[in-house]
Amino acid sequence: MPYIIDGHNLIPKVPGLSLQQMDDEQHLVEMLQEFCRRQRKQVEVYFDNAAPGGVRARNLGLVTMRFVRQGSTADSAIRRRLVSLGRAARNWTVVSSDQAVQAEARAAQAQVISSDTFARLLTRALDESWADQGDAADTALNPEEVDDWLQLFGSDESDL
Repeated sequence: MPYIIDGHNLIPKVPGLSLQQMDDEQHLVEMLQEFCRRQRKQVEVYFDNAAPGGVRARNLGLVTMRFVRQGSTADSAIRRRLVSLGRAARNWTVVSSDQAVQAEARAAQAQVISSDTFARLLTRALDESWADQGDAADTALNPEEVDDWLQLFGSDESDL
């Protein structure tokens, strides 16, 4: 089930992220990309206050970033997206802690997850991913294995 995420609502709930960071949106998107890769999910993440004349949408594989112009909000863009999905909205999960957004999502028959809950899911998935990568990186050779490889390739310690 794909996700529609209120990005600025989620950022303060994710450990290590803050709305005060200059690149908070990029860090969140990188985390979401890894989450989507591991979970095989699709995400649309909405951010308020797009730069004037800037890109309104950016597709990054399984993650689509949507930037909402000043004068509108991510909340209203999410509502419009749910309306545009019509009956297919029931196949989506909306991530927000905003009560009005949650109510709109439920009215559209979409699933709802609070930002706190999703932040825990995201963190858990990333912890597992980084643990898997750490296991691969920790497979160093012991001294005997190094000697075996050096002998195999015709090198001895005097060449080092």
